[in-house]
Amino acid sequence: MQASYAKCIEVSKRVRFEIDNDVIRGREFDFGNKFLPDGLSKAPQLAFLSGAQKRLFSQVQGRTYANMFGLVERFIGPKMLEVSRDHWLGDQTALEALVRFTDEELKHQELFRRIERMAGAGMPAGYDFLPQPNDVAGAVLGKSTWAVLALICHIELFVLAHYRQAIEPDAELSALWKDVFTFHAREESQHALIDELEWTREDAKLTQAQRDAAVDDLIALVGAVDGILQMQAKSDAMYFMAVCGTSFPAEQSLAISDKFLAAYRWQYIVSGVQDERFQKILGGMVNDAQMQRIGAALAPILQ
Repeated sequence: MQASYAKCIEVSKRVRFEIDNDVIRGREFDFGNKFLPDGLSKAPQLAFLSGAQKRLFSQVQGRTYANMFGLVERFIGPKMLEVSRDHWLGDQTALEALVRFTDEELKHQELFRRIERMAGAGMPAGYDFLPQPNDVAGAVLGKSTWAVLALICHIELFVLAHYRQAIEPDAELSALWKDVFTFHAREESQHALIDELEWTREDAKLTQAQRDAAVDDLIALVGAVDGILQMQAKSDAMYFMAVCGTSFPAEQSLAISDKFLAAYRWQYIVSGVQDERFQKILGGMVNDAQMQRIGAALAPILQ
């Protein structure tokens, strides 16, 4: 296990970036290009939208995408500081890996705050990111460590899946937006490994009854995430329709709202729970009955 933590430190040192010198480099967003790729935004599924409207659809979602990561990193950093306590007087290699992880998450929060300001400067007024990061973080951190680590692992695995499968191959994205998530994914690669190490270590501490309660906490967290997505999807759909320059009939308005929610559920829940690595880790911890409870809770979202 120490070798795995050491590998994370080596990767962290090798891929480390600075926001201004490496990512932004004096550039602004090119609003003539998409932000979020089609495989994540689902914009092509709305055939009645023009090309410019599909591009705006991706830009609204891309702005929320950056804000969502700034949101979740508000609780990821504190949780990693908390679990590092077990290594304070023990494995100093593990401690260094977790300290570096936390430092990188603080940097990512600043990066995404910068991205929000830059996106706001180039997009029409009226956009609103509704979840309050501190309130969300406080609620998440009130759940069991096992459940929070499961959620964090899920998030950081879908970051990598999104980048490999959709962001990296798409040549039509804004160059700056793409670079933001290229550098982000490089640092998240070792975070996902640390997540697995710490989640597995936490799982080994639990009794069956404690794990059963932790599964309930995880189900509650997923439900809370879905509640956030429903709220933000509604807000983003209203903003998109208000600024895109077209008056949509009721049927198309409903399709736009539904597509925002479907895209957000895919991005922040479904793509993670269907990730093979996540399924393997979770499946090695829970029993059949617990997995069935998780599946039943996810069923409405997956549909």
